Amino acid sequence: MTKARHKPRRCTGHTLRLRWPATAAILVICALLAPLAAQATPGGGYAPPGTTQVTPAGPAAPAGKTPYDRHGMWIWYIDRSDGGSAGRIIARARRAHVGTVYVKAGDGGNYWSQFSSSMVRRLHAGGLDVCAWQFVYGDHPVAEAKIAAAAVKRGADCFVIDAEGAYEGKYAAADRYIRVLRSRIGRSFPVSLAGFPYVDYHPSYPYSVFMGPGGAQYNQPQMYWKAIGTSVRAVYEHTYLYNRVYGAPIYPIGQTYDGVRGRDLILFRRFATSYGSVQPSWWSWQETSPREWAVLGARTGGRIGGYHPLTRQPRLRTGSKGDLVVWAQQHLAGAGMPNLPITGIYGPRTRNAVRSFQGARSLPVDGVIGDGTWRALLRVRPVRVNWAARQRTSRGRRAAARSSAIDRPAAGAPASASLPARAYEIDPGPRP
Repeated sequence: MTKARHKPRRCTGHTLRLRWPATAAILVICALLAPLAAQATPGGGYAPPGTTQVTPAGPAAPAGKTPYDRHGMWIWYIDRSDGGSAGRIIARARRAHVGTVYVKAGDGGNYWSQFSSSMVRRLHAGGLDVCAWQFVYGDHPVAEAKIAAAAVKRGADCFVIDAEGAYEGKYAAADRYIRVLRSRIGRSFPVSLAGFPYVDYHPSYPYSVFMGPGGAQYNQPQMYWKAIGTSVRAVYEHTYLYNRVYGAPIYPIGQTYDGVRGRDLILFRRFATSYGSVQPSWWSWQETSPREWAVLGARTGGRIGGYHPLTRQPRLRTGSKGDLVVWAQQHLAGAGMPNLPITGIYGPRTRNAVRSFQGARSLPVDGVIGDGTWRALLRVRPVRVNWAARQRTSRGRRAAARSSAIDRPAAGAPASASLPARAYEIDPGPRP
């Protein structure tokens, strides 16, 4: 999900190849594997496949009741994952205690035929949840949303939006994609975002749209520590610091490519437990070596003894810019300041709004959004900005809005949408 060579822009997909000689053999194997559907993965407390699409109470299902709560593995090409044999995929998943597979279903506006109803049924019979994922670009968001909905229709247990560098700055496209997708799959179907892990590196990326009101209920950041050039501990601390404020449960994606060390795989799993008792998932099936598969199926020892996860929030003040500011402004508007422009620029009007908010809630009045102010803000329901409508009605003013320095409303995107990435901690993916 990070390297361009893993994201061919145009591909018709690859169909699951079932290498069983006769119908009778299929029935025998399915009968032997069916009991797995009723088993929970270790530590998962998880319901069997077929029970996870019950409409959850509220925006997100309780912990342990979604496909994201099972140990997971990502599949790019099915025919390069144990040769496309459903039996081998199920058997290997069982040995590694993998309960959810994420199978690519689309690339932009192209559907991948490998994600089929028959494939989903066969993997369900082996006790697996099957989630669809799609790499998106943002040039044709309506067409992309239709592809996503088609995968859900074919029996996906959850859906993942893989939006990376191509979506930076495209707030209107993200808004349109989410609105069309939800209109076709419903408000409560489980959707996650698999994006850049370091929010502070990507001020123009529309996290606040993809994970905002009506968007994805779950967050799956691509926390590839070796690709980033950091440690397992550092990737957790950096990612969680900047992702928590979006309010979506975080389910880390780790890497099994580039020859990562087995002890780091174990450590990644233990940090996942320490940061919320969640099961991680891994990129990707076809790049996981036999040694790594064995490590994924081994016991970890649970939480890291003596380690206390960081609980800080990002600090915003006058001069701050980016989507974190957009998100804060949406909450300030929801707190009774509807005339506050949503710009992504922390200027005088935003500072004054923060001071008013702090005074009304008996917080220290300093005009800075720190831990205490974030906690109070995140109790407020944020406004939902219709960026797509703004783009349609104000196309001609976008350039002027982007040139604004301080607190000026934009058309189709906040002013911060023109900011470049600070860096790319992981490969930004292919461009359209």
